[in-house]
Amino acid sequence: MDAPAPGPAPVYAPSYGQPAYGQGEYELGGYGQGYGQGGGGGYGGDQKSPYEGERFKPKKRINDPIFLILFIAQLAGFIIISVITLSKFTGDAGGLGGGVGSDGTGSSITLNNHTVYLLLFVTGAALLLSALYLILTRAFTRAIMHITLVLSILLNIGIAVYYWITKYYSGAIIFTVIALISVLAYWGYRSRIPLASLLLQVVMDVTKHHPSVYFVAFMSLILQAGLSVWYTFTVIATYARYTPGSPTCDLGDTCSSAKVTGFIIYETFSFLWTSQVIGNVALATLAGGPFGSWYYFGPREQGLMPKHPTLTSFVRASTLSLGSIAFGSLIVTLLELIRMLLNAARNSANAEGHPVEACLALCAECFIGCIESLVQYFNRYAYIEIALYGKPYLSAAKDTWRLFKDRGIDALINDSLVGMTLTWGAYAIGLLCSLFGYLYLRYTHPAYNADGQYTAPVVLFSFLIGLQCSLTLSAAIEAGVSTIFVGLGEDPQVLAIRAPALFALIASTYPDVVRGVPRV
Repeated sequence: MDAPAPGPAPVYAPSYGQPAYGQGEYELGGYGQGYGQGGGGGYGGDQKSPYEGERFKPKKRINDPIFLILFIAQLAGFIIISVITLSKFTGDAGGLGGGVGSDGTGSSITLNNHTVYLLLFVTGAALLLSALYLILTRAFTRAIMHITLVLSILLNIGIAVYYWITKYYSGAIIFTVIALISVLAYWGYRSRIPLASLLLQVVMDVTKHHPSVYFVAFMSLILQAGLSVWYTFTVIATYARYTPGSPTCDLGDTCSSAKVTGFIIYETFSFLWTSQVIGNVALATLAGGPFGSWYYFGPREQGLMPKHPTLTSFVRASTLSLGSIAFGSLIVTLLELIRMLLNAARNSANAEGHPVEACLALCAECFIGCIESLVQYFNRYAYIEIALYGKPYLSAAKDTWRLFKDRGIDALINDSLVGMTLTWGAYAIGLLCSLFGYLYLRYTHPAYNADGQYTAPVVLFSFLIGLQCSLTLSAAIEAGVSTIFVGLGEDPQVLAIRAPALFALIASTYPDVVRGVPRV
């Protein structure tokens, strides 16, 4: 454990075995006394059991079984389509050329195996960049917010300038607008960074003592990367197998543009839903495991934390609560798919010279994107309720809304930049991956993209893979942040024991937030 700096109260170190950690109104007594066992330490007369409300002891029942069945069915459908298309895929797609190690010759009918190479490179880059970002977050916790926000601004500006120079005007206009918004947003965020940085520091300190956090994060990232590779091969094989005129078509009547479109939409839907579930299972595992146990039971050294909290939480999340997680994930998946279809419509309108239609599609895309972000944000806290109490999704959503509305923490949650910073980091990784895909197409000249018709989907796929990989890894950190918020809403005085410096800053900024309140 890192030695605390002199001066202000340390962020997390006092929680481990030091009886007195602060002065004045935040000196709450001996920390070594058990949670909820009386004795005058910790909470005065407001002590509560960690198991209150069946917390950590959910009922042994499968929640939301209909959505569990739907999730398994769609995954089985994806497997069947993947097996059929990949079994017909001949490797080099019947002589289609262009790309790495190619002279650029070959048919220009459809995507080919060189696009597989491209997206495999993108997946590897996303894996590497996501791991590197987590390492940087761990090493430069306090500075990572400024670094991430400034880096995102520079990336947006750089990509916008590059697209203007290369005359890719639709992309240039979009990234110019995004760059302006990110610059203005940064000036508004600066005053909120100290509280968010301290919160992130607490979460990263907790992870020092719980290596299972990193294990879950990297396992979910590996699963996400494997799913991305599988999805990549399936999509390319579908293009090569069913595009009319492709050398891999057995008979002309077995291939059609409608079949390609339908399969691609379904495969993308399945990829997004499965990806969401992977990330959210990891979030629920960590929220109901190391982070939730740390908040409600105290550090492991006290001996009150249940044995193997991460494994127990994973079993609950991947079995009894999987239907509830799939339910919430499906809502976000549908919104994300609609946004992607609007993006494709906008690109098509731009290519056909219809600026009004392109503008309308862009506005609709932004509107859906805002709704998607709000739902994702809300769902994160619902998943924590599911992880801690084993609730069905709708019950967890209702309790989450009441928590936001009635517990006085809405201002604090809106003021947190941790999740936003990690999202911007994932966005930056997605941008780098999409830029890599664009440069690959520009400098390798694959035959299928001779007229640039596949630039937009390839860049979109590259961005999607990079974004999903990074978001999956950053979900481990967001799980800790969100779990602290939920605990703060239910039992705020616990945070004064666990992280006194953070509690003091919250109390001075939002005094209503730290009032003692009973649970709903």
